[in-house]
Amino acid sequence: MARVIVVGAGVVGLTCAVRLLEAGHRVDVLARDLPLETTSAVAAALWYPYRAGPEDRLLGWAAHGFEVLADLAGDEATGVVMRTGTQVLREREPEPWWRSAVPALDRETALPEGYADGWTCVLPVIEMPVHLRWLQSRVEDLGGTVTRMSLPALPAGADVVVNCTGLGARHLAGDRSVLPASGQVVRVEQMGLERWSLDAGGPTYVVPRSRDVVVGGTDVEGDWSRTPAPAVAADILARAARLVPELEGARVLAHRVGLRPVRADVRVERVDDVVHCYGHGGAGVTLAWGCAEEVVSLVGDGAGPG
Repeated sequence: MARVIVVGAGVVGLTCAVRLLEAGHRVDVLARDLPLETTSAVAAALWYPYRAGPEDRLLGWAAHGFEVLADLAGDEATGVVMRTGTQVLREREPEPWWRSAVPALDRETALPEGYADGWTCVLPVIEMPVHLRWLQSRVEDLGGTVTRMSLPALPAGADVVVNCTGLGARHLAGDRSVLPASGQVVRVEQMGLERWSLDAGGPTYVVPRSRDVVVGGTDVEGDWSRTPAPAVAADILARAARLVPELEGARVLAHRVGLRPVRADVRVERVDDVVHCYGHGGAGVTLAWGCAEEVVSLVGDGAGPG
């Protein structure tokens, strides 16, 4: 088995580390930002293949992710819960391209004002602070390590380096095609809300968790700012209340901004002794387990090509 260094401690990096450790490799995770400091920690984290491509590869990764997350939902420590909800649409549309990745999907007829169509289904909702802690604990229980380290370049000294640096790939992989797409969210009090709601065209989403509700959002490509804007927050809350009237007047707990690492296509490939796995856009948690399986295959026994 190989000595592997995973660079990046967001959901993709930690999930890859878990799968590599389970395959018998020695794994150390190095990252500038520890798990709860990453963009992953900001995510509303509803399973949904958003802001990533190409669809043909995403479908397999997303379907595998759904299966794994549905299994994890049986363990409270993982932070995964299966929740019913509805995606609403302004116009009537055929089934979504990701339909085959979910066990059941029903056309919704009880729609908010202004919507013409919708799909109701049960999807994984992942409470990311809990899930990230669980992933880190899993890495450490399997004999891996997670260490804060700011790297000027991808490290040497391992059989294989797995690059899960998200936006950091602009520098560490020299890939200027990776761009930020800022997403502002508002955390409000949990007032007994059980169902998620999504209008992907906004995007407007309402994702209930155990102690709060994540309300979003925005999607501004090229925006590097992590500072929440009060006017944007007010607009998010107004849109969300039109979608879910129960949110009207909900007490605000916090404002956050995350930077999605967007790219025309998610990059999962091996180049010499580096396996790249980045560019997951707004679908990191949705794709992480599927991509991790491919990363394990690409690492193999650690030996380089030829």
